[in-house]
Amino acid sequence: MKGGEAVAVHYLSPKSNFIFKQIFGDQRNADILGGFLQAVLDLPAEEYDRLTIVDPHLTPGRESDKLSILDVRLHTKSGNTIDVEIQLTNHPNLRERIVFYLARMIAGQIGEGERYSALKRSICILIADFRVVADNERYHNRYRLYDPKTGSCFTDLMEINVLEIPKLPYEEDNTALWDWMRFLEPRGKEDYEMLAERNMQIGRAVAVLKELSEDERTRLLEESYQKARWDEEIRMEAAVTEGRIEGLTEGRIEGLTEGRIEGLAEGARKVAIKMLRGNMPIQTIALMTELPVEEIERLRASLGAQGM
Repeated sequence: MKGGEAVAVHYLSPKSNFIFKQIFGDQRNADILGGFLQAVLDLPAEEYDRLTIVDPHLTPGRESDKLSILDVRLHTKSGNTIDVEIQLTNHPNLRERIVFYLARMIAGQIGEGERYSALKRSICILIADFRVVADNERYHNRYRLYDPKTGSCFTDLMEINVLEIPKLPYEEDNTALWDWMRFLEPRGKEDYEMLAERNMQIGRAVAVLKELSEDERTRLLEESYQKARWDEEIRMEAAVTEGRIEGLTEGRIEGLTEGRIEGLAEGARKVAIKMLRGNMPIQTIALMTELPVEEIERLRASLGAQGM
Protein backbone atom coordinates (compact mmCIF):
# COMPACT_ATOMS: atom_id res chain seq x y z
CA MET A 1 0.00 0.00 0.00
CA LYS A 2 1.43 3.39 -1.01
CA GLY A 3 0.18 6.76 0.14
CA GLY A 4 -2.85 5.19 1.80
CA GLU A 5 -4.03 3.66 -1.48
CA ALA A 6 -5.63 0.23 -1.06
CA VAL A 7 -4.10 -2.64 -2.99
CA ALA A 8 -6.58 -4.38 -5.30
CA VAL A 9 -7.43 -7.94 -4.28
CA HIS A 10 -6.71 -10.66 -6.82
CA TYR A 11 -9.43 -13.12 -5.87
CA LEU A 12 -8.69 -16.82 -5.92
CA SER A 13 -11.24 -18.86 -7.83
CA PRO A 14 -14.02 -20.22 -5.60
CA LYS A 15 -14.40 -23.02 -8.18
CA SER A 16 -11.10 -24.52 -7.12
CA ASN A 17 -11.73 -27.70 -5.12
CA PHE A 18 -9.36 -26.51 -2.41
CA ILE A 19 -10.83 -23.00 -2.08
CA PHE A 20 -14.39 -24.31 -2.41
CA LYS A 21 -13.91 -26.51 0.64
CA GLN A 22 -12.22 -23.70 2.57
CA ILE A 23 -15.40 -21.66 2.10
CA PHE A 24 -18.16 -24.28 2.30
CA GLY A 25 -16.45 -27.06 4.27
CA ASP A 26 -15.52 -25.13 7.40
CA GLN A 27 -17.89 -25.58 10.35
CA ARG A 28 -17.40 -21.89 11.16
CA ASN A 29 -19.05 -21.09 7.82
CA ALA A 30 -22.14 -23.25 8.37
CA ASP A 31 -24.39 -20.28 7.64
CA ILE A 32 -22.75 -19.88 4.20
CA LEU A 33 -23.23 -23.56 3.45
CA GLY A 34 -26.83 -23.39 4.68
CA GLY A 35 -27.58 -20.46 2.39
CA PHE A 36 -26.23 -22.35 -0.61
CA LEU A 37 -28.11 -25.56 0.25
CA GLN A 38 -31.41 -23.71 0.66
CA ALA A 39 -30.96 -22.37 -2.88
CA VAL A 40 -30.44 -25.90 -4.27
CA LEU A 41 -32.67 -28.24 -2.27
CA ASP A 42 -36.31 -28.42 -1.25
CA LEU A 43 -35.77 -29.45 2.38
CA PRO A 44 -37.70 -27.61 5.11
CA ALA A 45 -35.94 -24.43 6.25
CA GLU A 46 -35.45 -25.76 9.79
CA GLU A 47 -33.19 -28.53 8.42
CA TYR A 48 -30.45 -25.95 8.00
CA ASP A 49 -30.67 -24.71 11.59
CA ARG A 50 -27.95 -27.18 12.58
CA LEU A 51 -25.50 -28.44 9.97
CA THR A 52 -22.70 -30.79 11.01
CA ILE A 53 -19.80 -31.14 8.61
CA VAL A 54 -18.55 -34.73 8.70
CA ASP A 55 -14.97 -34.08 7.55
CA PRO A 56 -13.79 -30.66 8.70
CA HIS A 57 -10.13 -31.21 7.69
CA LEU A 58 -9.35 -28.59 5.07
CA THR A 59 -5.63 -28.73 4.39
CA PRO A 60 -3.97 -31.59 2.49
CA GLY A 61 -1.26 -33.05 4.68
CA ARG A 62 0.59 -35.18 2.14
CA GLU A 63 1.43 -34.89 -1.54
CA SER A 64 -1.00 -37.73 -2.28
CA ASP A 65 -3.82 -35.83 -0.54
CA LYS A 66 -3.80 -33.01 -3.06
CA LEU A 67 -5.62 -34.96 -5.74
CA SER A 68 -8.24 -36.53 -3.48
CA ILE A 69 -11.82 -35.47 -4.10
CA LEU A 70 -12.35 -32.55 -1.73
CA ASP A 71 -16.08 -33.00 -1.31
CA VAL A 72 -18.12 -31.54 1.56
CA ARG A 73 -20.11 -34.17 3.50
CA LEU A 74 -22.60 -33.00 6.13
CA HIS A 75 -25.65 -33.93 8.20
CA THR A 76 -28.72 -31.72 8.56
CA LYS A 77 -30.71 -31.15 11.75
CA SER A 78 -32.81 -34.34 11.40
CA GLY A 79 -29.93 -36.50 10.12
CA ASN A 80 -30.20 -36.25 6.32
CA THR A 81 -26.81 -36.72 4.65
CA ILE A 82 -25.68 -34.35 1.91
CA ASP A 83 -22.53 -34.61 -0.17
CA VAL A 84 -21.39 -31.62 -2.23
CA GLU A 85 -18.57 -31.77 -4.75
CA ILE A 86 -17.30 -29.54 -7.52
CA GLN A 87 -15.63 -30.94 -10.63
CA LEU A 88 -13.73 -28.78 -13.10
CA THR A 89 -13.03 -31.48 -15.69
CA ASN A 90 -15.09 -34.42 -16.89
CA HIS A 91 -13.94 -37.91 -15.97
CA PRO A 92 -14.85 -41.34 -17.32
CA ASN A 93 -17.78 -43.02 -15.54
CA LEU A 94 -18.62 -39.87 -13.58
CA ARG A 95 -22.31 -40.75 -13.38
CA GLU A 96 -21.60 -44.32 -12.26
CA ARG A 97 -19.25 -43.06 -9.54
CA ILE A 98 -21.84 -40.65 -8.17
CA VAL A 99 -24.51 -43.38 -8.09
CA PHE A 100 -22.05 -45.69 -6.31
CA TYR A 101 -21.23 -43.04 -3.70
CA LEU A 102 -24.93 -42.34 -3.18
CA ALA A 103 -25.63 -46.06 -2.65
CA ARG A 104 -22.82 -46.21 -0.08
CA MET A 105 -24.28 -43.20 1.72
CA ILE A 106 -27.61 -45.05 2.03
CA ALA A 107 -26.07 -48.40 3.00
CA GLY A 108 -23.79 -46.82 5.60
CA GLN A 109 -26.68 -45.45 7.65
CA ILE A 110 -27.79 -48.71 9.28
CA GLY A 111 -26.08 -51.86 10.48
CA GLU A 112 -27.22 -55.48 10.56
CA GLY A 113 -30.46 -55.90 12.46
CA GLU A 114 -31.40 -52.22 12.40
CA ARG A 115 -34.73 -51.05 11.03
CA TYR A 116 -34.99 -49.70 7.49
CA SER A 117 -37.34 -47.07 8.84
CA ALA A 118 -34.30 -45.38 10.35
CA LEU A 119 -33.02 -44.45 6.88
CA LYS A 120 -32.73 -40.72 6.18
CA ARG A 121 -32.41 -38.97 2.85
CA SER A 122 -29.04 -39.10 1.10
CA ILE A 123 -28.43 -36.31 -1.38
CA CYS A 124 -25.56 -35.70 -3.79
CA ILE A 125 -24.92 -32.26 -5.27
CA LEU A 126 -22.54 -32.18 -8.23
CA ILE A 127 -21.34 -28.78 -9.41
CA ALA A 128 -19.77 -29.23 -12.84
CA ASP A 129 -17.70 -26.77 -14.84
CA PHE A 130 -18.69 -28.68 -17.98
CA ARG A 131 -21.88 -30.02 -19.53
CA VAL A 132 -23.23 -33.20 -17.96
CA VAL A 133 -26.87 -33.30 -19.07
CA ALA A 134 -27.28 -33.22 -22.84
CA ASP A 135 -31.06 -33.39 -23.19
CA ASN A 136 -31.94 -29.93 -21.78
CA GLU A 137 -30.46 -26.50 -21.11
CA ARG A 138 -31.48 -26.23 -17.46
CA TYR A 139 -28.50 -25.45 -15.23
CA HIS A 140 -30.08 -27.35 -12.32
CA ASN A 141 -31.40 -30.89 -12.79
CA ARG A 142 -32.76 -32.95 -9.87
CA TYR A 143 -33.02 -36.75 -10.07
CA ARG A 144 -34.94 -39.21 -7.87
CA LEU A 145 -36.37 -42.71 -8.31
CA TYR A 146 -39.60 -42.34 -10.26
CA ASP A 147 -41.77 -43.93 -12.97
CA PRO A 148 -40.96 -42.20 -16.29
CA LYS A 149 -44.43 -43.03 -17.67
CA THR A 150 -46.56 -41.66 -14.85
CA GLY A 151 -44.11 -39.33 -13.10
CA SER A 152 -44.90 -41.11 -9.82
CA CYS A 153 -42.01 -40.80 -7.35
CA PHE A 154 -41.10 -44.12 -5.68
CA THR A 155 -38.94 -42.52 -2.97
CA ASP A 156 -37.00 -39.36 -2.23
CA LEU A 157 -34.46 -41.20 -0.06
CA MET A 158 -31.94 -40.96 -2.91
CA GLU A 159 -31.45 -37.71 -4.79
CA ILE A 160 -28.85 -36.33 -7.20
CA ASN A 161 -28.63 -32.64 -8.06
CA VAL A 162 -26.51 -31.58 -11.03
CA LEU A 163 -25.53 -27.91 -11.33
CA GLU A 164 -23.82 -27.02 -14.62
CA ILE A 165 -21.88 -23.76 -14.61
CA PRO A 166 -21.60 -23.45 -18.44
CA LYS A 167 -25.41 -23.45 -18.71
CA LEU A 168 -25.89 -20.49 -16.37
CA PRO A 169 -27.72 -17.79 -18.39
CA TYR A 170 -26.07 -14.40 -18.67
CA GLU A 171 -29.24 -12.65 -17.51
CA GLU A 172 -30.27 -13.32 -13.91
CA ASP A 173 -33.45 -15.30 -13.30
CA ASN A 174 -34.26 -13.80 -9.88
CA THR A 175 -33.35 -16.95 -7.97
CA ALA A 176 -30.89 -17.36 -5.11
CA LEU A 177 -29.36 -20.31 -6.97
CA TRP A 178 -28.44 -18.08 -9.92
CA ASP A 179 -26.68 -15.77 -7.47
CA TRP A 180 -24.68 -18.64 -5.96
CA MET A 181 -23.71 -19.98 -9.39
CA ARG A 182 -22.61 -16.49 -10.41
CA PHE A 183 -20.50 -16.34 -7.24
CA LEU A 184 -18.66 -19.44 -8.46
CA GLU A 185 -18.22 -17.99 -11.96
CA PRO A 186 -18.12 -14.18 -11.68
CA ARG A 187 -17.53 -12.01 -14.72
CA GLY A 188 -15.62 -9.44 -12.71
CA LYS A 189 -14.99 -8.11 -9.20
CA GLU A 190 -18.14 -6.01 -9.55
CA ASP A 191 -20.19 -9.22 -9.50
CA TYR A 192 -19.01 -9.98 -5.98
CA GLU A 193 -20.06 -6.52 -4.81
CA MET A 194 -23.47 -6.84 -6.46
CA LEU A 195 -24.15 -10.32 -5.07
CA ALA A 196 -22.95 -9.39 -1.58
CA GLU A 197 -25.39 -6.48 -1.45
CA ARG A 198 -28.48 -8.57 -2.10
CA ASN A 199 -27.63 -11.86 -0.36
CA MET A 200 -26.26 -11.88 3.18
CA GLN A 201 -24.79 -15.39 3.00
CA ILE A 202 -23.07 -14.66 -0.32
CA GLY A 203 -21.74 -11.49 1.27
CA ARG A 204 -20.20 -13.67 3.99
CA ALA A 205 -18.79 -16.00 1.32
CA VAL A 206 -17.21 -13.05 -0.52
CA ALA A 207 -15.64 -11.86 2.75
CA VAL A 208 -14.17 -15.32 3.40
CA LEU A 209 -12.90 -15.52 -0.20
CA LYS A 210 -11.26 -12.11 0.17
CA GLU A 211 -9.57 -13.20 3.40
CA LEU A 212 -8.32 -16.40 1.77
CA SER A 213 -7.08 -14.52 -1.29
CA GLU A 214 -5.05 -12.14 0.87
CA ASP A 215 -3.44 -14.97 2.87
CA GLU A 216 -0.04 -15.91 1.47
CA ARG A 217 -0.04 -19.45 2.89
CA THR A 218 -3.45 -20.18 1.35
CA ARG A 219 -2.28 -18.87 -2.02
CA LEU A 220 0.79 -21.14 -1.87
CA LEU A 221 -1.34 -24.16 -0.92
CA GLU A 222 -3.78 -23.38 -3.72
CA GLU A 223 -0.93 -23.05 -6.24
CA SER A 224 0.49 -26.37 -5.03
CA TYR A 225 -2.91 -28.06 -5.35
CA GLN A 226 -3.46 -26.64 -8.85
CA LYS A 227 0.01 -27.72 -9.96
CA ALA A 228 -0.65 -31.27 -8.77
CA ARG A 229 -3.99 -31.31 -10.61
CA TRP A 230 -2.52 -29.92 -13.82
CA ASP A 231 0.41 -32.35 -13.62
CA GLU A 232 -2.12 -35.17 -13.34
CA GLU A 233 -4.00 -33.90 -16.39
CA ILE A 234 -0.78 -33.82 -18.40
CA ARG A 235 0.02 -37.37 -17.24
CA MET A 236 -3.44 -38.51 -18.30
CA GLU A 237 -2.95 -36.95 -21.74
CA ALA A 238 0.41 -38.71 -21.97
CA ALA A 239 -1.12 -42.04 -20.93
CA VAL A 240 -3.70 -41.75 -23.70
CA THR A 241 -0.95 -41.00 -26.18
CA GLU A 242 1.15 -43.93 -24.96
CA GLY A 243 -1.85 -46.22 -25.28
CA ARG A 244 -2.23 -45.21 -28.88
CA ILE A 245 1.46 -45.75 -29.45
CA GLU A 246 1.42 -49.28 -28.02
CA GLY A 247 -1.44 -50.18 -30.32
CA LEU A 248 0.48 -49.32 -33.47
CA THR A 249 2.98 -51.44 -35.42
CA GLU A 250 6.69 -51.65 -34.63
CA GLY A 251 7.57 -50.40 -38.09
CA ARG A 252 6.58 -46.85 -37.18
CA ILE A 253 8.74 -46.32 -34.08
CA GLU A 254 10.13 -42.97 -35.18
CA GLY A 255 6.70 -41.58 -35.93
CA LEU A 256 5.38 -42.99 -32.67
CA THR A 257 8.05 -41.23 -30.63
CA GLU A 258 7.23 -37.96 -32.33
CA GLY A 259 3.56 -38.61 -31.70
CA ARG A 260 4.17 -39.22 -27.99
CA ILE A 261 6.15 -35.99 -27.68
CA GLU A 262 3.46 -34.08 -29.52
CA GLY A 263 0.83 -35.70 -27.29
CA LEU A 264 2.64 -34.50 -24.18
CA ALA A 265 2.99 -30.99 -25.63
CA GLU A 266 -0.69 -30.91 -26.59
CA GLY A 267 -1.66 -31.93 -23.07
CA ALA A 268 0.50 -29.12 -21.66
CA ARG A 269 -1.10 -26.63 -24.07
CA LYS A 270 -4.61 -27.65 -22.95
CA VAL A 271 -3.63 -27.14 -19.32
CA ALA A 272 -2.01 -23.78 -20.17
CA ILE A 273 -5.25 -22.59 -21.81
CA LYS A 274 -7.22 -23.47 -18.67
CA MET A 275 -4.70 -21.57 -16.55
CA LEU A 276 -4.88 -18.53 -18.85
CA ARG A 277 -8.66 -18.55 -18.52
CA GLY A 278 -8.12 -18.56 -14.77
CA ASN A 279 -5.91 -15.43 -15.08
CA MET A 280 -2.77 -17.20 -13.86
CA PRO A 281 0.50 -15.26 -14.50
CA ILE A 282 2.39 -16.35 -17.64
CA GLN A 283 5.59 -17.09 -15.70
CA THR A 284 3.70 -19.39 -13.34
CA ILE A 285 2.09 -21.20 -16.29
CA ALA A 286 5.49 -21.65 -17.93
CA LEU A 287 6.92 -23.10 -14.71
CA MET A 288 4.07 -25.56 -14.24
CA THR A 289 3.65 -26.72 -17.85
CA GLU A 290 7.28 -26.37 -19.01
CA LEU A 291 6.04 -24.62 -22.15
CA PRO A 292 8.09 -21.70 -23.56
CA VAL A 293 6.85 -18.26 -22.50
CA GLU A 294 6.55 -17.30 -26.18
CA GLU A 295 4.15 -20.17 -26.84
CA ILE A 296 2.01 -19.26 -23.84
CA GLU A 297 1.86 -15.66 -25.07
CA ARG A 298 0.69 -16.93 -28.47
CA LEU A 299 -2.02 -18.99 -26.75
CA ARG A 300 -3.15 -15.92 -24.79
CA ALA A 301 -3.28 -13.82 -27.97
CA SER A 302 -5.33 -16.55 -29.66
CA LEU A 303 -7.79 -16.67 -26.75
CA GLY A 304 -8.08 -12.88 -26.85
CA ALA A 305 -8.84 -12.94 -30.56
CA GLN A 306 -11.60 -15.49 -29.89
CA GLY A 307 -13.08 -13.33 -27.13
CA MET A 308 -12.38 -16.02 -24.52
